[in-house]
Amino acid sequence: MAELNTSPEKVGKKLRSKKQNLRVDLTAMVDLAFLLITFFMLTTTLTKPKAMDVAMPVGDINEPVPQSRTMTICLGKNNQAVWYLGMATKPLIAATITDFGRFGLRRAITETRKKVMAATGKSMIMIIKPAESSVYGNLVNTLDEMKITDVQQYAIADIAQQDISLLKAKQLY
Repeated sequence: MAELNTSPEKVGKKLRSKKQNLRVDLTAMVDLAFLLITFFMLTTTLTKPKAMDVAMPVGDINEPVPQSRTMTICLGKNNQAVWYLGMATKPLIAATITDFGRFGLRRAITETRKKVMAATGKSMIMIIKPAESSVYGNLVNTLDEMKITDVQQYAIADIAQQDISLLKAKQLY
């Protein structure tokens, strides 16, 4: 492990002190480092990228969506959103401001989903409309809420002029 080198004594008039060279053998330390690196490389798994499938509406086809089953979320500024059930001009449930907490958007989705299921017997359709003033993270949070609340039919659409005026009226644009 450690080695002590001494130079041979020279016979002469002056007696000099011995110069001792101290050298530490680091081969064991290097071996241990390589063993640790190899161990952690073999035992850890690389994280696999997780992607979520998003259904984007085709631009050419305009299929009518039943308003009794359609919940629209308009993403605004200040980490807030406006949601309504039905059409923007005649909502079945009036436009409501909510945040992205679990007692905000998640509660609104689950309660509206139960109402739609009770009224129509079919699943709810969700339309997500991000505004220019919204943050990308809020869109991701909304998509996460779709997964958490088990909404099967949802799409991201361009925001309409009626929705922009609705956001401006609520001071979220």
